[in-house]
Amino acid sequence: MLTLHRADLVLPVGAPPLPDGAVAVRDDRIVALGPYAELAAAHPDARTRSWPGVLTPGLCNPHGRMLLEHAYHPDPREADRLGTAPLTGQALAALDLDDAGWGAGARRGLQRMLSQGTTALRGPLLRPAVRTAVARSGLVLLPPPEGDPGEPGFDVLRAGLAAAVHTPLAVGARADLAVFAVAAGADEGVEAALRAAGTGSCIATVLAGRLVHRRR
Repeated sequence: MLTLHRADLVLPVGAPPLPDGAVAVRDDRIVALGPYAELAAAHPDARTRSWPGVLTPGLCNPHGRMLLEHAYHPDPREADRLGTAPLTGQALAALDLDDAGWGAGARRGLQRMLSQGTTALRGPLLRPAVRTAVARSGLVLLPPPEGDPGEPGFDVLRAGLAAAVHTPLAVGARADLAVFAVAAGADEGVEAALRAAGTGSCIATVLAGRLVHRRR
């Protein structure tokens, strides 16, 4: 089925903004993008998902190894003992995790990435259980970043949208999308608003054409 992902503003990156734009997705690919009215007229049988805010390409987190192999993401059921924040350093070492523990922690870290618009991350990943978790998640695993990727964290939007995205929206590209609850105006203020709101403003993530996160 063809799905039109409509938003107040679509930012393809590398192409002009599209007020009241849409991205047409079939299976795992982008098949068209443009003004919503034009795509809806061309595809009257398509399903439409309407999103408030700004639709962008999916983001790439350059800190995959630090966030997944040098941190443990506790299960909510462990909150009374471990808290809710990722554990690093001595607190991490004290857990003495086995492969199952590393895999479970990585899966929760990946869920957090997906909830913040991330659809790709950079390695290298050395732990087999973590590599398996990433492969099963569907996120794209990329080579290590060139140069200093900056302070490890989830909020990659602070570097600016062009630096944060995995690949621009384009016909034929994999349908990796993110939507942020940011006031949409087709001017330079949107970029500043995205940086200020950060990845915590993500309301939807589409990974290879599948809606994998939707804020309730």
